[in-house]
Amino acid sequence: MRQVRDRCVWTQQMTHEELIPYLIEESAELVDAVERGDRAEMREELGDLLWQVLFHAELASRADDPFDIDDVARGLNDKMIRRHPHVFGDETAETPERVLELWNAAKAAEKRERTSVLDGVAAGMPSLALAQKLLGKGEQVGVGRELLGEIAAAEAIEQADGMQALPASEEELGDTLLGLVALARARGWDAERALRGRVRELADEIRAAE
Repeated sequence: MRQVRDRCVWTQQMTHEELIPYLIEESAELVDAVERGDRAEMREELGDLLWQVLFHAELASRADDPFDIDDVARGLNDKMIRRHPHVFGDETAETPERVLELWNAAKAAEKRERTSVLDGVAAGMPSLALAQKLLGKGEQVGVGRELLGEIAAAEAIEQADGMQALPASEEELGDTLLGLVALARARGWDAERALRGRVRELADEIRAAE
């Protein structure tokens, strides 16, 4: 990476901001390889993603307030030790739930400056992933329960009518979501904009509850 940085004129002109599209693209290609179960492709895409990490670290090493790949690795190493007190410390965790509890406690201790459950949530996440993330955050302050109430009501209708109204599997959920996108397209609506707008409202509801 250092040799490329020193000798490649294209690389020398790149900035962190200009690398963002490549980082997103490489991440998406890795996700695709994982979901397709293509082991050879996974290996290659992990390398491409690692190159992005090395690239950003090399740029950072030559900037104001510099850090390099050794600093990145050291920081990650220290963080993972703190986040796994049941591995590197005296805590015990016999269940995944206990592991998550310890992880969140360590994270909260590290991020004492955060005042909202939404602090640290990346607004640029894809809308579906962001919606799922915010619903999880909302549970912590009692927001989103009405949505669960609507699901419970639909399930009650299912039982009364003997007909399935809700997806019964992740595959069926995919069919339902695709069908909703098809409906949006047929009616001239923007499905992405619709969900992102509702997610923004959910974020406002969470902040109001806090």
